[in-house]
Amino acid sequence: MACESALPAIMDEQALMGLNPNADACYRQRALAYFEQLKESLDGWEVCAEALVKGVYSDDHVKFFCFQVLEHQIKFRHASLSAAQQQLIRETLMKWLQGQLMNVHPEKPFIRNKAAQVLALTFVMEYLTLWPKFFFDILALVGLNPNGVDIYLRMLMAIDAEVVDRDILHSPEETRRNTLIKDGMREQCIPALVESWFQILQTYQHTHSELTCQCLEVVGAYVSWIDLNLIANDRFVNLLLSHMSMEELREEACDCLFEIVNKGMDPVDKTKLVESLCQVLQSAGFFNVEQEEDVDFLAKFSRLVNGMGQSLVLSWTKLSKTADLKVSAESLRAVEAKVPLMLQLLIHEDDDISANIVGFCYDYLHVLKQLPALNEQQKSNVEAIMLAVMNKLKYDDEYNFENEGEDEAMFVEYRKQLKMLLDRLAQVSPELLLESVHRVFTGTMQNWQTVQFMEVEVAIRLLYMLGEALPASHGAHFSGDTAKTSTLQAMMRTLISCGVSEYQHSSVTLEFFETVVRYDKFFLVEPQHIPSVLMAFLDHRGLRHSSPKVRSRVAYLFSRFIKTLHKHMNAFIEDILSRIQDLLELAPPENGFPALLSNDDQLFMFETAGVLIVNGESPAERKQALMRSLLTPLMEAFRMLLAKLPQEGDEERQAALADCLSHAVGFASRTSKAFSNKQTVKQCSCSEVYLDCLQTFLPALSCPVQRGPLRSAVRSFLHRMIICLEEEVLPFIPAASQHMLKDCEAKDLQEFIPLISQITAKFKNQVSPFLQEIFMPLVMAIFEVLSRPAEENDQTAALEKQMLRRSYFSFIQTIASSGMNEVMASQGETSLLSCSEHKPNKPVCLNAGTDLLCLAGAENIERVLFTIIQGAVDFPDPVAQKTCFIILSRLVELWGGKDGLVGFPDFIYKHIVPACFMAPLKPTFDLSDAQTVLTLSECTLTLHMIHLKRGPECVQFLQEYLPSLQVSPEITQELCQVLQQPDVKVLKNYMKVFFQQAKL
Repeated sequence: MACESALPAIMDEQALMGLNPNADACYRQRALAYFEQLKESLDGWEVCAEALVKGVYSDDHVKFFCFQVLEHQIKFRHASLSAAQQQLIRETLMKWLQGQLMNVHPEKPFIRNKAAQVLALTFVMEYLTLWPKFFFDILALVGLNPNGVDIYLRMLMAIDAEVVDRDILHSPEETRRNTLIKDGMREQCIPALVESWFQILQTYQHTHSELTCQCLEVVGAYVSWIDLNLIANDRFVNLLLSHMSMEELREEACDCLFEIVNKGMDPVDKTKLVESLCQVLQSAGFFNVEQEEDVDFLAKFSRLVNGMGQSLVLSWTKLSKTADLKVSAESLRAVEAKVPLMLQLLIHEDDDISANIVGFCYDYLHVLKQLPALNEQQKSNVEAIMLAVMNKLKYDDEYNFENEGEDEAMFVEYRKQLKMLLDRLAQVSPELLLESVHRVFTGTMQNWQTVQFMEVEVAIRLLYMLGEALPASHGAHFSGDTAKTSTLQAMMRTLISCGVSEYQHSSVTLEFFETVVRYDKFFLVEPQHIPSVLMAFLDHRGLRHSSPKVRSRVAYLFSRFIKTLHKHMNAFIEDILSRIQDLLELAPPENGFPALLSNDDQLFMFETAGVLIVNGESPAERKQALMRSLLTPLMEAFRMLLAKLPQEGDEERQAALADCLSHAVGFASRTSKAFSNKQTVKQCSCSEVYLDCLQTFLPALSCPVQRGPLRSAVRSFLHRMIICLEEEVLPFIPAASQHMLKDCEAKDLQEFIPLISQITAKFKNQVSPFLQEIFMPLVMAIFEVLSRPAEENDQTAALEKQMLRRSYFSFIQTIASSGMNEVMASQGETSLLSCSEHKPNKPVCLNAGTDLLCLAGAENIERVLFTIIQGAVDFPDPVAQKTCFIILSRLVELWGGKDGLVGFPDFIYKHIVPACFMAPLKPTFDLSDAQTVLTLSECTLTLHMIHLKRGPECVQFLQEYLPSLQVSPEITQELCQVLQQPDVKVLKNYMKVFFQQAKL
């Protein structure tokens, strides 16, 4: 609340002590309270203004504090200030600025920045109305005084942030204001500002590099929206070019020239501007990149050349669409002339310099791709770019493979840019790329024992990258174009037979396996190479490698390799299973030895084992025996660990045991991925093995401790078994469900509902008795969890409840859409006559905190129906609302006709029709949100379905109901007419406009 009386003319000294970062907490608290007091006071800011003008305080933190109070006043209170108060702010700022001109020691940078922000805010508030001479007043005061110029330049950057910067989000009103400000500045003061910049640059270029760099930054920021002719003229450009030769200024000068070049303009003028710049830069020796040692400057220069190159390409693109062939050819020659410089920068040993030119390089290749044919020079350029990319792809000696940090991450990103160039090269000249890679690859593989790891790695990497650069449908690289297939086959043959898989560096090893798996179709053409590659996967080169990183990746790649080539594995199945047996053991929690593979890696190994067993050509009995020998150790370990778990007192040990049990279930589940359906399980005689697993795992559901992870694991296994065993799993479901509904949390229920939905959708009427039995216990469990009180600010609990509501509605939708409406209808009396006494907005148990007893006497079906109405109307969650309207539409279709559920038509008119209007009229129903628009669509379809089922009776009801919502008779009549149209699209469009108008 604003203070009634003025604050004392002096400030609270003790409160100010709390501004020091090292002050005690009590002083800091007092300072904060004082700050709030001054902000809220009508005239407290005047004390701060006076303190700034008179220089009362020498403490920097107090000065900053005073500016903060002023800033708050200007930002939030400006419109309510009197004319005299607004004048006082202007005078305060000008007097403070005048005081700075005389200061021997300038203020600290953080104070100058804050002052600049306050000046910029004042400008934004007053320039268009109260202070049109703002810049002229500032320039007249500041002149060329270095302290004044510093604050003037900082202020210009602050104005840029407030008015121009596109990265800052502005409201439509602010955007309109900013446009008016820029228009006003262009008309009134930009020439004067540009002149001031020229004078500052000329005056301070030799004596004050910091001010000169600041000014160059300002020019770069403003050039995007002012008249370019004010900057792109001989006087200004010559000055900027002279700065390019000054060590302290040249990086900032580069950035400034980059912004000038990036300015949107006519393509012919842009070409002339870039060409004249290049001419001067070249004659000044800047194109001699190899003689420059300053990599920071070269990185900026590379960015400038990139900007110039891309601008020329853009000009050529525009000009090539016109009929003027001469001008277009000139712009192409201008692009080509920059290629030698581009190549020098691309091959530079510093990756930052190289990365900054990639954009121009990419665009140049795009130009070549569009030309009907390449001349000799262009072909030579393509080859040079190709060699540069191949060279720059190499790791350097300093790359840390075991502990990758920021530098390594930057190189990985740079490699991705180079890959884009390689892909573009493949589009321009696929034959040349294939030939070049073949030459490099073959040369390296012939001498891999004596070549450095980075050379070997990049040779294999290039072969790998061809897979995407020269794409083939479904990875069919070894059929079709003979030139391509024979070259790729030759390279793959060399890769496998030359022995490079023995190279002692993890990067080479990984690249070998990645490439083998990328081109796994090669082994369909030349299956004789399979045994040697299998050995590489299985021995010290792959799954037994000394590096955990390599072992982990190889586990995944091996799984992919086997999946693709399973038809060729018959001769090796038992040998492979024998060799990986120790990798298929469940690592007990008490084992102190680190396992060769992590639990996630082992999942791939179990899946691989399953694929080998299932797809082999052995008789069914042998497959069953192999699967049993794979899963029995898991079941035995599971029983032993489950017996231990309830006896374990230590929570950490309990969690470790539960984790291990979950992994055992997960491994068993993963083996079943080899089966596509029940048929394949039966063909392999494996049903019995998985039923044994099911009987082994289900007792975990009744374990009194660590319920969450155990339930989650068993639930996932049941999902898989419904696919693999189908109806054979049904006898286990009732008992499992009973356990899973005991003492459950929101997350448990949320995960349980998809299981029941899966069973419902798959087995439909087969499980009707079970669903009728479990329906209300499940619904009541959901209601009970949702009614539990939660902390007001507990976002996690709120999100869990929201997700549970969604799951609940999805479950009801599954039942309704599976034609299982008798499950709901059988939950109580098959009459809804009592519903008529309920009000549509009566709170029901989906809302947290609702008393469960409030519905104890109501019929079960009523409870469910009212939760659906409530979900459609009361919760601002468009995903759930959409589902609720889908359910209501389906129920109207099932029960809304003449032979439907007794009493349901009454429920339609008392609750469903009002819901179709109440929901979209809610303030939280945002029609600009895409998900909400989908909800409205379902809401409209519900109305449409009611009309289909009830006919003229529905129209008559709407004619009586809509006036109660203050809908005019004309609109009511119009809506009813549209509702009777056969085209539902017309109705959807009408309803959207109807609610948009209603919300105005």
